[in-house]
Amino acid sequence: MTSAFDPTAYGPVVADLLGEPRLMPLGPGQPHEPFRDKLQGLSPATVFPGQRVRDTDMAAGCCAALWLYHDFLDESHTISQSIETATGGYWHGILHRREPDYGNAKYWFRRVGRHPVFDTLHGEVAAIAAAGELPPSAAFLATNRMWDPFAFIDLCEESAAGRAPAEMLCRRIQQREWEVLFDYCYRQALAG
Repeated sequence: MTSAFDPTAYGPVVADLLGEPRLMPLGPGQPHEPFRDKLQGLSPATVFPGQRVRDTDMAAGCCAALWLYHDFLDESHTISQSIETATGGYWHGILHRREPDYGNAKYWFRRVGRHPVFDTLHGEVAAIAAAGELPPSAAFLATNRMWDPFAFIDLCEESAAGRAPAEMLCRRIQQREWEVLFDYCYRQALAG
């Protein structure tokens, strides 16, 4: 299943940073060093050149997301922890899920509550789940009536520990989650 996510829809800076497709690891990964210099120049002004940013927290969320995409967890963490909204908490939760610090990830998702992207994400994840055979520990992906970030954290933990054969499934879902949340942040940054 291919994603409809198009990096060019977010302007030249984002397109350049996301032009090299990659499937983020479940764990922390290794910082993608060829992009460090480009990422260090990130700010809402560089991500949204010539556009009026109406929500600086959402614009900062885009910056945190781009650092996270390239496995610079410390830099992403610094930004996400300064965003005192549910969306900042969401990026913070994803980051801790990847560290891995599953308990801390759950703490942040409890603070997020029911995020506006959950409905979209639920539909996207159901489609991903329907595209292949699910191990028993991942059956909830096809049967839940709403997105459950806590069950997903548990599945990621089980997969990382080798107790569930779902690593690639989790990585694809994590990627789609990143795309949906990034798109939401980008659009909200401009809509205000």
